[in-house]
Amino acid sequence: MTTPIVFLVDNGSLRPQATLGLRCLAEGLSGRTGLRVEAVSLLHSHKIAADKLNGVPATIVKRRLRECLAAGHHEFVCLPLFLGPSLAIADYLPQVVDELSGEYPELKVRIASVLAGEDFDAPDPRLAQMLADQIRALRPSPSMKVALVDHGTPIIEVNRVRNAVARQLSSELDLPLVLPCSMERREGGAYAFNDPLLERLGSVEDFAGGRLILAMFFLLPGRHAGEGGDVAEICEGLIAEGTFEQIQNTPLLGEHPMLLEILEDRLREVISRKI
Repeated sequence: MTTPIVFLVDNGSLRPQATLGLRCLAEGLSGRTGLRVEAVSLLHSHKIAADKLNGVPATIVKRRLRECLAAGHHEFVCLPLFLGPSLAIADYLPQVVDELSGEYPELKVRIASVLAGEDFDAPDPRLAQMLADQIRALRPSPSMKVALVDHGTPIIEVNRVRNAVARQLSSELDLPLVLPCSMERREGGAYAFNDPLLERLGSVEDFAGGRLILAMFFLLPGRHAGEGGDVAEICEGLIAEGTFEQIQNTPLLGEHPMLLEILEDRLREVISRKI
């Protein structure tokens, strides 16, 4: 079997910081594994001006696969930089592969497991350990309140991952509760599993007031997470309205060195699988 080209795949963003962060992780993973790992997004990132990316334009999976196929490469691994089984990985990426397989029958693509692993109710405990490390670095007090925030999702399995990680984090920190919440959600009762929303934490009984540590269940900076993102704006609103006296956000998970360890495991797992 020839050595596959590995794509480290995120959803994509119009923010240069997301692509730069993805490239940093791909470089780190290449160094750990000795494999060729490329930073490739599913969508959006190819629209970023190259001069905002150190002169190197970003690319997306469909385009990059076509380029590699034209150059004679046929074996690929897609390594999802996704916490749970988002539609982008569960549906869109397989559709892209199927479409190209019709043109290139020799194409072989293996898609690795998401960071949580295969059991969405008992996800990889290292995710909670990473968050616990970041929270401890903020020197929490015994009376602190902790919430874990993700983007919000239409997919119940993704929500199950978040809730399970919140339970694991509660155990790691020896706290009675780490409250899971969402940055946003779709309208309608069908998506109520995302509640509570971050902006409505003041309505959660016995939770408002004092100091809040917000565990950021996000991987890379972009429109939602990181400096000037939607989460930061919501937190400013919570402070302004007096819901909390102080809110401290953890760094993004992409900054924690253990993330590369998880990615390496997912990569080695999928490479060991037969196509």
